[in-house]
Amino acid sequence: MHHAPPLRLGVNVDHVATVRNARGGFPPDPVRAALLAIKAGADGITAHLREDRRHIRDDDMTRLKSELSKPEIAKPLNFEMAATAEMIGIALATKPHAVCLVPERRTEVTTEGGLDVVGQHNALAPFITQLNDAGIRVSLFIAADPKQIAMAAELKAPVIEIHVGAWCDALAEGQTRKAEAEWQRIVTGAAQAASLGLEVHAGHGLDYVTAETIAALPQIVELNIGHFLIGEAIFTGLSQAVRDMRAAMDRGRKKIGPRA
Repeated sequence: MHHAPPLRLGVNVDHVATVRNARGGFPPDPVRAALLAIKAGADGITAHLREDRRHIRDDDMTRLKSELSKPEIAKPLNFEMAATAEMIGIALATKPHAVCLVPERRTEVTTEGGLDVVGQHNALAPFITQLNDAGIRVSLFIAADPKQIAMAAELKAPVIEIHVGAWCDALAEGQTRKAEAEWQRIVTGAAQAASLGLEVHAGHGLDYVTAETIAALPQIVELNIGHFLIGEAIFTGLSQAVRDMRAAMDRGRKKIGPRA
């Protein structure tokens, strides 16, 4: 018998920076939020340096890397970014534990869909090689689509993060049939990815309920959650929100039980 691997929680601190940037100035500091989240049980920190710097800024990434690298903390930094020469340069200089390549359009409010790794294969391949060679774990933020997953493996990215936003949105909007179809895509995609030797993460739009549900998928080893936790923090405080999320994930993970 063996158990499913533990489920890690990556806390995304982008929207602490969004609140700060609404006024300019310094508070609230996303680095302080990151350290608080880790104290409350987060396994790592995620931050998205967008091309327009609308929330996280270059200095935030430098400070996050510096603080998380301290021996008494030693937690991974997951650097979300668009696959551009500028961003690759910043990643190679920052040397985070991981880079998650995401699609990015300046007009979007948040990342609207998965990266098209099939269509952008030729552009992505050299970036992935550079990051792999630098010892940075590459994750591709993609939809649970069989062709995209197969291409991620072909591109030798060790990790995929399944974009679960469509499932979360369908549930929130009470579209039961659509939610069920999206859920089946996630289940099938996670199994396919694991069978190809990819490490499987999930993110986008998760809350306590959906995190508990998805935690029961044994192939998924990490959830990255940001906006919901920062929103909850307004009401309960960030430490409590992280602890509540960890509890929801643990409840979901227990549903797997040992497998023969």
